[in-house]
Amino acid sequence: MSDRATTPAPDGSGPAQLPDAARPIAAGYAFTGPALELGALLWDGVCHPDARVRVPLPMLNRHGLVAGATGTGKTKTLQLVAEQLSAQGVPVFLADVKGDLSGIARPGQGGDRVRTRAAETGQSWSARGFPVEFLALGGIGHGIPVRATVTSFGPLLLSKVLGLNRTQEQSLGLVFHYADTKGLELVDLKDLRAVVAFLTSDEGKSELKDIGGLSTATAGVILRSLTAFEAQGTADFFGEPEFDTADLLRLAPDGRGLVSVLELPAVQDKPQLFSTFLMWLLADLFHDLPEVGDTDRPKLVFFFDEAHLLFHGASVAFLDAITQTVRLIRSKGVGVFFVTQTPKDVPSDVLGQLGNRVQHALRAFTPDDQKALKATVRTFPDSPYDLEELLTGLGTGEAVITVLSENGAPTPIAATRLRAPESLMGPVDPAELDRAVRESPLRQRYAQAVDRESAYEKLTAAQARPPAEAPGAEREKAPAVEPSLVEQVVGSGMFRSLARSVGTQLGREITRSLFGTARRGR
Repeated sequence: MSDRATTPAPDGSGPAQLPDAARPIAAGYAFTGPALELGALLWDGVCHPDARVRVPLPMLNRHGLVAGATGTGKTKTLQLVAEQLSAQGVPVFLADVKGDLSGIARPGQGGDRVRTRAAETGQSWSARGFPVEFLALGGIGHGIPVRATVTSFGPLLLSKVLGLNRTQEQSLGLVFHYADTKGLELVDLKDLRAVVAFLTSDEGKSELKDIGGLSTATAGVILRSLTAFEAQGTADFFGEPEFDTADLLRLAPDGRGLVSVLELPAVQDKPQLFSTFLMWLLADLFHDLPEVGDTDRPKLVFFFDEAHLLFHGASVAFLDAITQTVRLIRSKGVGVFFVTQTPKDVPSDVLGQLGNRVQHALRAFTPDDQKALKATVRTFPDSPYDLEELLTGLGTGEAVITVLSENGAPTPIAATRLRAPESLMGPVDPAELDRAVRESPLRQRYAQAVDRESAYEKLTAAQARPPAEAPGAEREKAPAVEPSLVEQVVGSGMFRSLARSVGTQLGREITRSLFGTARRGR
């Protein structure tokens, strides 16, 4: 984008036409390196197009928060930032919960409102689309199917979507541990159900006794939860081929960053599932990417929409794992932006790690709203603005912003009128989405589900196998100890063959990350 020239004040403190009190704010955003343009400074209700509010490109991996009431412009803010990141060669991941973000693939439509906003913010607006890959959980909806194996998803994330308590979560961890050590691959939900059922059967209940065992009552809760979970139509989300999160890091042929849009309208009624799946994507990236430290631009910026759903009802272990992942993934070049209604939706330990803030308007219609407003104001540093009054008076497409400067220090709080996205502000036609999916280079790899032999098939085959009759010459000898069902399965020639195949984890436990998700070699 080309921009209007800024006319500095004689002392270099900001544009000359700004009131004295606003000049230090403008000066705080006068970065010398590459930066994304967010909008123009608002002061006393007046927009100053030469006082540009920006965020340094290298600081986008210091994470951020985009918050505000429904209808205040959060989605357009995501679109604005994603466009500029793509233009700078940075891949972006967007969770599109309402189906509003698919338009980023197509040029926007000009009009009076866009021209007015461009003039107010000093923006030289031009219509353009951006390279997009459309994804869909389990292929439900318009997009390349995104699946995870149960093993890769891990017990902590699965406990979250099943609504298990702490004791049940620990028991599920034992089940995963056992399946790992015995080479019983948990690819889909029926694999997990088969292993749980075996461990509570007469033949299998002794298998875990040395490490705490699995009570029948707890196993029953897990099995009932799995059944209810599958009844919601979630079985398609677990299986193979598993999505490789390295595909989120691609560039388009022209060097722009690919915008991966996870289309979620078809699963809006399963909010905990998609929020936890987003965490799986982030956790998978975390333990696959190398350490890079501080770089001139992020490797990926990940926007985590409806973030409050992730934290609601989460166990202490789950919250600790989120906190550690967010803290450590910065050094791997990934920036994470949580998108939600109020900062109080995000635990304080996570909120404290979010260096960039875009706070849209809040509403204060009820006592709870008033309480949330006051809590939000307390999360900001001191400011010459009356933040309580400002936050309830912001219009659509306006926000209170503070980011990290090039030296890592917080910038002054700036009331900002945001720029207009250059791509289409709205969804594209479903037929166009389907065409984009058919033409995707990922379609051949992920479109067709594969149900290979895994824990369910192995345990079922072993149960169906009749015991071998010993030769007559051996009958008078002491009876041999019959190997356990799992020992029979693990000892089979088929298993030894699978042990030599890529990705099979026989004889050793899978190395797991903070979330218990399996570490996979790329």
